[in-house]
Amino acid sequence: MNNLYPFDGALRSHLLIALGLAIWVFVFLYFTEPLDVDEFGATEKLIYLPGYGLLGATCYLLSLPFQKFLFTRNKQQWFWREEILFLLFFLVCSFLVVRGFYLYVVMIDIPNPYTLGYYFRAIFFPAVLTILPIVIIGRWAFGKYKNKKLEDQKIVIQGTGNYESLRLHFNDLIAIQSSDNYIEISFLDGNQLKKQLIRNTLSTIETEFPELFRTHRSFLINPYHFQRWKIENGKQGVLLSHGLFVPVSKTYQTEAKAQFHFATN
Repeated sequence: MNNLYPFDGALRSHLLIALGLAIWVFVFLYFTEPLDVDEFGATEKLIYLPGYGLLGATCYLLSLPFQKFLFTRNKQQWFWREEILFLLFFLVCSFLVVRGFYLYVVMIDIPNPYTLGYYFRAIFFPAVLTILPIVIIGRWAFGKYKNKKLEDQKIVIQGTGNYESLRLHFNDLIAIQSSDNYIEISFLDGNQLKKQLIRNTLSTIETEFPELFRTHRSFLINPYHFQRWKIENGKQGVLLSHGLFVPVSKTYQTEAKAQFHFATN
């Protein structure tokens, strides 16, 4: 549950997922005619079935503020736990809205609508088994695509001198340490750990690359390389890739423990 889950928070991606959901719901209901859909006439199908598709898309979009809340609460991190909570919230919202649509639109002048229990068991639940995988696949695909773009993204850490700079993939950057008027950059070159000094300040780098996380007044780390918490020489810190130990000062411990699953070795 505490493992990172592929996630894309861009609104454009979720609008496309909602559109795909609306189309899929309509196509599935129209051509397969599950349950009592075959009792609708041709005109009724074109009236009610797009409504179910739009309701599905609307419920998905209405769930996005809850997604934003979870994402913000976890310091811009998205885990399996958050994905499951979001999907459960989406399903509850969908059931309430679709049930209301059934009672007050489809069955408005028709007596003896399905009971709540039967509607959930015989109509809503089977529909979820068919529709939910589309949402899961769409969210997973957009999340993996965004992660791939981040992995391929190259950044340039610029120094104050005319010829001082380091160009590398963001996920090759492990940590940056302040050293007087310089910063020492720890990064991967292939499978080798390397370090390079550049004249700059840690605060400048922190502003340019908000994805980095400050653990100490002298250290910034790339959360991608977090391995585990560790106590070394009496100091609380984090162990990063290639055995790189970075201290976590008391000032940043609360935020760091919220950012990373807390466990010491």
